[in-house]
Amino acid sequence: MKILIIRHGDPDYSVDGLTPKGQKEAELLSERLLRDENIKAAYCSTMGRAKLTAKPTLEKLGLSCEYHDWLREFTYPKVKLPYLEDEAICWDLMPQFMDENPLLYSPTDWLNVDFIKNSDVPAAYKTVCDEFDKVLAKHGYLRDGLKYKVTGSNHDTIAFFCHFGLGGVLLSHLMNTSPMSILNNGFFPPSSVTTVFSEERAKGVAAFRCFAMGDISHLYPSKEEASFSGRFCECFSDDTRH
Repeated sequence: MKILIIRHGDPDYSVDGLTPKGQKEAELLSERLLRDENIKAAYCSTMGRAKLTAKPTLEKLGLSCEYHDWLREFTYPKVKLPYLEDEAICWDLMPQFMDENPLLYSPTDWLNVDFIKNSDVPAAYKTVCDEFDKVLAKHGYLRDGLKYKVTGSNHDTIAFFCHFGLGGVLLSHLMNTSPMSILNNGFFPPSSVTTVFSEERAKGVAAFRCFAMGDISHLYPSKEEASFSGRFCECFSDDTRH
């Protein structure tokens, strides 16, 4: 089975929609998915920017979609960080803070770091992973420890239209790693496609392997530049987001 984790196009957060650039990205994405993928099932966040990104693809494919709140951006379990006055997103962390808290990179112990443990993050993370596993079980892959029991081996492609933070949570679950590793040291550009394949090397037992992360090759033929949304300044002296 192939899993596509798709981030929404360039966002207009003020209206939970897409900018004109994001609308163009969604159209280019739909052309790529129509040409290169045979999507059997689609799942989408209930947030506007994800729904608008999915719309051109769903219309071109004539495909129905399931919309779920658990696919919404993973920002609602805010946490209190020692270096900020206000609560913050649990995965938007400064490098020096990560350096002081290396357990955040642990596949299991990241949940036991005090500011995570004493928040709603563990319960929210579990909810997303459990709901994700219900979908995978429906498609023939039943979670069994750190692996999956194959109940219906297949070559189907299923797509999840969602968000950077939420996509990082999904990928961390499939890869059995901390989401902090992916979200602080990886990036899903707007409209990007992250591709994960199942591997059934022993009959009835599968693991998932990431083949491409944050791919925006559908933008290249039109010379559409990657959106900066979600990134920070490359150099501190740059006049970009800090």
